[in-house]
Amino acid sequence: MAAAAVQNTLFEVESPSLSTIINVASVPKRSVFRYPGGKTWLVPHIRRWIRSLPRAPEIFIEPFAGGGIVGLTIAFESLAPRVLLIEKDADVAAVWRVMLGGQAAVLANRVRSFELSRKTALAVLTSRPRTLLDRAFVTLLRNRVQHGGIMAPGASLMRDGENGKGIQSRWYAETLARRIEAIAGIRDRISFQQTDAFTALQIYKHAANAAFFIDPPYMVAGRRLYRHCDVDHRQLFRLAAQVRGAVLMTYDDTPEVSRWAGEYGLQIKYVAMKSRQHTEKLEAVIGNDLAWTED
Repeated sequence: MAAAAVQNTLFEVESPSLSTIINVASVPKRSVFRYPGGKTWLVPHIRRWIRSLPRAPEIFIEPFAGGGIVGLTIAFESLAPRVLLIEKDADVAAVWRVMLGGQAAVLANRVRSFELSRKTALAVLTSRPRTLLDRAFVTLLRNRVQHGGIMAPGASLMRDGENGKGIQSRWYAETLARRIEAIAGIRDRISFQQTDAFTALQIYKHAANAAFFIDPPYMVAGRRLYRHCDVDHRQLFRLAAQVRGAVLMTYDDTPEVSRWAGEYGLQIKYVAMKSRQHTEKLEAVIGNDLAWTED
């Protein structure tokens, strides 16, 4: 599949003429989370997709929000007047609920004032949160100090980290605090629901004025990277094919993905990207209209 897919590969960036793999350093960092499989590299393609639609969507829906980099980009850049983020994980949801629910300043201040060390991190991570704010802080800390940003049960703290900084490697207190405050500053554009993505798709699939970005969690070599990674992917393709509005999905390039796309009449193309390990690979993008991918 990969050899045949190269001719359909999408490359960088903002203009209709695409030429190179996207440099993620050129994409504004909006999310407070770091995730395995994050979609920062896809952001310029998302912009192009949204701008290619016959009419701007009235609502942009991200059913597997996670760190929400795509939905946040849409909101910050006013590519849709409303963004709906949906996340099932209660810990991740706590962060969104605090940031969008009026407690962002308190969370930002707690991040700024926290004196991080291995001892203080373990004290927080082994504590029992008493409030939603406590839970949000614990989740944010866990995401930043555990290996690879993995928050699934069994994940461990970073050891060496970047340049031998250990757990300090990804704890940019001032940067994180500012991102929290920035998200709170546009909360009038963003709604959040803690629910199952499949339930949300059933509810909103008939909205012709909506655009959906679907990026489900996955497992790598049997390793659980997310708490809720047991997804009926074939059913997800079936639901995506029923969406009346615009839909875009991202998946690893596998024979099953190609088969499901064909089974449900969805189009598929291949994006060149660079993994966290700096190896080049193809990732599948699937949708109900991929005309915008053509040069």
